[in-house]
Amino acid sequence: MTARKILFLVLDGISDRPCPELAGKTPLQAAKKPNLDAFAREGICGIMDTIAPGIRPGSDTAHLALLGYDPHTYYTGRGPLECEGVGIAMEPGMIGFRCNYATCAKDGQVTDRRAGRIFDTAALSAAIQEGVDLKKFGVEFTFRSGAGHRAALALKGKGLGHCISSNDPKKEGVPPLTIQAVKRTKQDKKTATVCNEFVRQATAILAGHPLNKERERRGLSPANMVLMRGAGEMGHFEPFSTRYGISGSVISAASLIAGIGAAVGLKRVHVDGITGSQDSNLAGKIAAAQDELRSQDFVLVNIKGADESGHDGLAGQKTAFIEKIDAAIAPLRTLQDIIIVICADHSTPCSVKDHSADPVPVVIRGDGVRTDEIVRFDEVSCAEGGLNRIPGSSLLLIALDLINRSRKYGA
Repeated sequence: MTARKILFLVLDGISDRPCPELAGKTPLQAAKKPNLDAFAREGICGIMDTIAPGIRPGSDTAHLALLGYDPHTYYTGRGPLECEGVGIAMEPGMIGFRCNYATCAKDGQVTDRRAGRIFDTAALSAAIQEGVDLKKFGVEFTFRSGAGHRAALALKGKGLGHCISSNDPKKEGVPPLTIQAVKRTKQDKKTATVCNEFVRQATAILAGHPLNKERERRGLSPANMVLMRGAGEMGHFEPFSTRYGISGSVISAASLIAGIGAAVGLKRVHVDGITGSQDSNLAGKIAAAQDELRSQDFVLVNIKGADESGHDGLAGQKTAFIEKIDAAIAPLRTLQDIIIVICADHSTPCSVKDHSADPVPVVIRGDGVRTDEIVRFDEVSCAEGGLNRIPGSSLLLIALDLINRSRKYGA
């Protein structure tokens, strides 16, 4: 029997290195995870370099690779993908940025790059959209809130470039930077000028906004500055359905991952209560994935909370969240006629508090899969599996072959 559909379960940043507080084990090795281990026992395991050995993947480049879109060809910056993720329809040639609402003190120094982790900025973004005027540059813009303190900005107009710097100092206690052209071309110089003017006007609007006045009265950090980074030019993505001949959906709380899905033509699925953090509605994600598989050929589900723990260096918290994931995915054990692929997009070691180039574990389970002797899903066990060590760009192709949708190469 041959399976007909594919489920990609991407456990964001779940892979790690040995942690002293876990007696030298990784969180995956330390966690009690009967369901993940069952998938390993019933499938074929391996390890994967999402981009290539020794290359630290971003979540953006990693997911492009997992979907079979070579990031060396398609990636110019994170901004356009974040714009897609917050619902801005990006056209080829538009310039996109990922943004943060931040707090600046009266002396001009950044005191909080996340504005107290503010979670509802829709009114602020609406005021900026209505009040900022870039017409003198011949530029249209769209500014929209994302989750929490995040937002995205898209610019549209003639003579724009994407090779510009950020105004984000990446630390607190210093003033925001001036945005500058990196390549010093006419297009990039114009875009840097436009962005600095956008920031200037937006700052004036935010300073007097009632929401910020109320936050100050309550002793909360006002969201009175927009920090911009990740500039990129939107390119042309061959639609997923055209590229592979199958339909697909994406389920993710992270606007970046949802944006990548939208950019390649995957259907974005909304699920109540998903946050991208430890409190996310995991059961809702898994139920939504099962529902989508009734009508779609391919579903990608991103679960992000373990990555958050890795960035914070909290090995115990990461272990506990892995156990929470394991309980949530129990219903997937009963799925029939589905190739289930479980992997990470990158490693986020607690000792590094950032992404690393360590290969990630992967398991493929379903009808027609040649099983191996591996019985545990972790970084070390999977390295001995029959899948061996593969690049991320091969994973979807392997899954497509298992549902008999792979194209023949040669006669």
